Amino acid sequence: MTIFETLLKFLLISLATIYTSTFVLLRFLQNRLIFEPASLVLATPATFNLPYQEVWLSIPNSHKQTEKISGWWIPQTKGNSRVILFLQGAKGNMAYRKNSYNLERVAKLYKLGFSVFMIDYRGYGNSQGRFPTEASVYEDALIAWNYLTQEKNFSPEEIFVYGYSLGGAIAANLCLQQPQAAGLIAEGCFTSIKDMAKYRRRIQIFPLNLLVTQKFDFINKVKLLEMPVLFLHGMKDEIVPVAMSQRLFAAAAEPKKLLLIPNAAHDNLAQVDSDRYIATLNEFFDQVVNQHSSISQEFIH
Repeated sequence: MTIFETLLKFLLISLATIYTSTFVLLRFLQNRLIFEPASLVLATPATFNLPYQEVWLSIPNSHKQTEKISGWWIPQTKGNSRVILFLQGAKGNMAYRKNSYNLERVAKLYKLGFSVFMIDYRGYGNSQGRFPTEASVYEDALIAWNYLTQEKNFSPEEIFVYGYSLGGAIAANLCLQQPQAAGLIAEGCFTSIKDMAKYRRRIQIFPLNLLVTQKFDFINKVKLLEMPVLFLHGMKDEIVPVAMSQRLFAAAAEPKKLLLIPNAAHDNLAQVDSDRYIATLNEFFDQVVNQHSSISQEFIH
């Protein structure tokens, strides 16, 4: 064997080893590429002049130990039967910034007359638990739902589920488990982790069907939902392409709506065009509450 052939063989073996090692790492540690939890909570609903109660929910883990989930219950001062379960995205926590976009959204929902319940998934903020996985955040969302139905005595038909970014996939999974929910709001959502991997392109050198274990398969779950769905997306979103919300909208059954906001990015949709955001939400909520079926429509302003 010549020196060239020896070097070529060594190079090929090295590349194969690197490829295989990277594949294994991506497969078994991919939740650490998806979730970006922060432990420091820098604001509360009181920062936005909202009344709230701190809530701790117990959940057993796989080791039969009890862990605590941190949540904020933000009730209307006057009793009503309108409530939103808000499920955040993959980054930060309920308020990892003083000017929390999550709390800004919640403040707008509160002004529309809704009580709001929001949580930090295990591993986020003050919640206990190990680094999150797809399975664990699904469990956390269900525990939050049970709090509203069992502790606060809301009926499923009185609960809207709002998911932002990754939270939309979590919300869709919850709505499949709870088909009597009033409706789903999905802001800035992707179709699936596999599609996001394709979008990022660098990961496409690996067989994605074998690689992806944290699926968050929103696109196939939304096809099964039998409830009103409102999709929201910023047209300048560089994190999740707007085409993904358009695909989700196309896959969903009636009644459904899609609001696209020009000049809005991934996290500031509610701020860029607050009036249109609020008006669309209000129309969606009123149509659901009044039990009026609406014709599918796409708003682009």
